[in-house]
Amino acid sequence: MKTAELIAKGESLPIMEAFYTIQGEGRFTGYPAYFIRLGGCDVGCVWCDVKESWEAGKWPVQSIEKIVSEAEKFPGRLAVITGGEPLMYDLGPLTSLLKEKGFTINIETSGAHPFSGDFDWVCFSPKKFKKPHSSIYSKANELKVVVFHSSDFAFAEEHAKLVKKDCELRIQPEWSKSEKFTPEIINYTKSHPNWKISLQTHKFMDIP
Repeated sequence: MKTAELIAKGESLPIMEAFYTIQGEGRFTGYPAYFIRLGGCDVGCVWCDVKESWEAGKWPVQSIEKIVSEAEKFPGRLAVITGGEPLMYDLGPLTSLLKEKGFTINIETSGAHPFSGDFDWVCFSPKKFKKPHSSIYSKANELKVVVFHSSDFAFAEEHAKLVKKDCELRIQPEWSKSEKFTPEIINYTKSHPNWKISLQTHKFMDIP
């Protein structure tokens, strides 16, 4: 079978990088986790800190068996699938195999493509640059909005109306704007206690 066909079926995927580290943000901050970063993104956030991930063709394509066997080399059993934009691909085969091997699986996504895969935790981080697909709202366990501009507070509330009632709501300062927006985020959260603050603790602690 040709590589393009294997990718279309989710049996092989372009891997920008995969590494064992500590989750630095969101609900699972502080947890050891194996990150699987897929290559390819069509969202185009201007402040993205992994823009090199955008071009899928730059990255080696690996079978899901190879991806999972690499994850098994480390003691942690939390896998985080991220990107790029991971939902550009059918994630069903990868998540099924990870589950067989005893992994808990999280995803970090903009929700810009139809949902696929079997996840224990879905972190939905919508972006203004590409409208989320409607399938993400019923799946999201965590809504994480990155604040880059003052209008992002209203943007966050728009999406909060669409997710499940038990979805955890988080706002996070974009790293380069954190000095400007952290005080605003603190005040906003104090007056809107349904929201929690998320910080990129891995950057503060210099965790790769």
